[in-house]
Amino acid sequence: MVELLFEDIFTVTRIDPDGKKFDKVSRIEARSEQFDMYMLLDVNIDVYPVSVGEKFAVALAPTLNLDGTPDNGYFIQGGRKSLADKYEYVMYGKLYKISEEGSGANVKVEINASFGGLLMLLKGDPSNAGNFELDQRLFLLMRKVW
Repeated sequence: MVELLFEDIFTVTRIDPDGKKFDKVSRIEARSEQFDMYMLLDVNIDVYPVSVGEKFAVALAPTLNLDGTPDNGYFIQGGRKSLADKYEYVMYGKLYKISEEGSGANVKVEINASFGGLLMLLKGDPSNAGNFELDQRLFLLMRKVW
């Protein structure tokens, strides 16, 4: 069984908060329900359109293999079931920065990842970042929740 690094349901609060920079990519700002995490995420809106107020499930996983075996870096289309079958939008990337902001009880962790140039910032309670490691390869999986 795949052990997810993080999973929660997010609600889109704003799209392109700093203005539209690219034709096919939008930066979404979202807040999670369970862990109260803040996320900025670049999404290819040609492939996966997103609107303000929409809810979507997000999972971060080290592999798509359902048995949890490590990813070999190659995706082979075929009859094999994978974690991606349960989601609508999947990106593969690398965690390039983990940092802390604030002090005492107000400390927040920031997790930064790049998915082929599409960026993600996940910010919140440090207890939600225990499974992440610098330079870790990971999959971001999304599906809309109705």
